[in-house]
Amino acid sequence: MAGTLTSHEIFGFLTPDQVNAISERAEHLSFEAGENVYMKGDDARNFFIVLDGEVTLRLPGQGEMCIVIDQLGRGDVFGGPLGGQRQTYLLTAHCTQDATVLRIENSVMRSLMEQDQRMGYHLQSHISEAYYNRYVDTMKKLQSIVMSIPVEA
Repeated sequence: MAGTLTSHEIFGFLTPDQVNAISERAEHLSFEAGENVYMKGDDARNFFIVLDGEVTLRLPGQGEMCIVIDQLGRGDVFGGPLGGQRQTYLLTAHCTQDATVLRIENSVMRSLMEQDQRMGYHLQSHISEAYYNRYVDTMKKLQSIVMSIPVEA
C-alpha cells in the first residue's frame, strides 16, 4: 500500500516511516455505482482519497432532492476535517460509478501531523486548497443559479 500512498501528490513529501504508519491503518474500499461512502450526519472519523471511479459529493434536501457539490475522480480528497472539531459529515459521498477509495482514520493523520508539524503544514495546506477550490466552485454554481432566476419588478 505504500506505493499507493506515495503515488498521490498529497503524500509525496512524506517520509518512508510516515508512509508506513499510514499504510498500516489505511483501507482500500470498493463501492458499486449507487452506493454511499458515507451520508450527511454520519460520524466524521475518516479521510478519503479516490483511487478509481467517481464519487459525487451531494447536499441532500427534502425527499429525493439533492444539490451536487462536486464530482471527484482519481486523486481527489474528501471526508472529515483533519484539524477541525466537526463531528459529522456535512455532505453525502455517493458513488456515481464503481469506485475504489482509500480510507484513513482522521486520528492517524492528526497524530502524524502533531509529531511532524512541517509535514502537517504541507498536508493541511494541500487539503485546505482542495476544499477551498471546492467551496469557490460551489459558490460560482450557486451564483449562476441565483442569477438565472427572473426578478419581478
